[in-house]
Amino acid sequence: MRALSLALNFTRREIRNRYLGSFSGGLWALLQPLMQLAVYSFVFVYIFKAVPIFKAGAQNAVAIGFVPFLVMGLWPWIAFSEAITRSTTVLPENAGLIGKVALPREVLVIASVGASLTLHLLGFIAICIAMALWGTPINLIMLPLALLVYLQMALLVLGLGFLFSALQVFVRDLGQVLTQLMMLWQFTSPIFYPREILPEPYRDWMGFNPFSYYPEQMRALLLGSESIAPGACFAALIVALAVLALGIVVFRRLDSHFEDFL
Repeated sequence: MRALSLALNFTRREIRNRYLGSFSGGLWALLQPLMQLAVYSFVFVYIFKAVPIFKAGAQNAVAIGFVPFLVMGLWPWIAFSEAITRSTTVLPENAGLIGKVALPREVLVIASVGASLTLHLLGFIAICIAMALWGTPINLIMLPLALLVYLQMALLVLGLGFLFSALQVFVRDLGQVLTQLMMLWQFTSPIFYPREILPEPYRDWMGFNPFSYYPEQMRALLLGSESIAPGACFAALIVALAVLALGIVVFRRLDSHFEDFL
């Protein structure tokens, strides 16, 4: 209970400090993805002439539209990537606190991940409701199930946060390398395009990308695109739990050496 209370308090502190003194305050968590959405929508719709995405498997195929398709991939990705990059550097950033206060170091990672995911989750819910009011055919009844998918993604993010934050203490340039890797990861995930437009030999390879499941499942639930096979859902859960377990093990194994290198 003490660890949970600490995690909640540090999460609130992280949210408050992140936007303290900023002009837009916490509203930036909504404005940032909206700005990226506007830029990507303009580039892909008006410059590259992206065609509408159609619901698969329906007798009378219905166009989803590129912007709703992009929302279901871009918003989870922004939450995913921001939580990972911020949690990676959380231990060096709190080196003074670690040296002075006896507290579980895991709390710092949980707070960093929790703050990012919470803020962007609120933005995701808001944009889904806004699009539904605007006339976009979004199945808001399935939103609770989409939130469970988001929670499953949080397990994956938390595992990666534990892993990378522990390694960052000893490999100081990991944060810079990770920034470039996240850009590559973004464009090899089904965020801007559906898996089906890839040449057939490469479609199965995308299944090895642990993030691929999340935008595809969001679209299946909220936009009514082709449903995800139960086996894929189970595999994604196993991967998320395995990464979480690995991250916890590595973090706790290296924990005793943190103060020597911070």
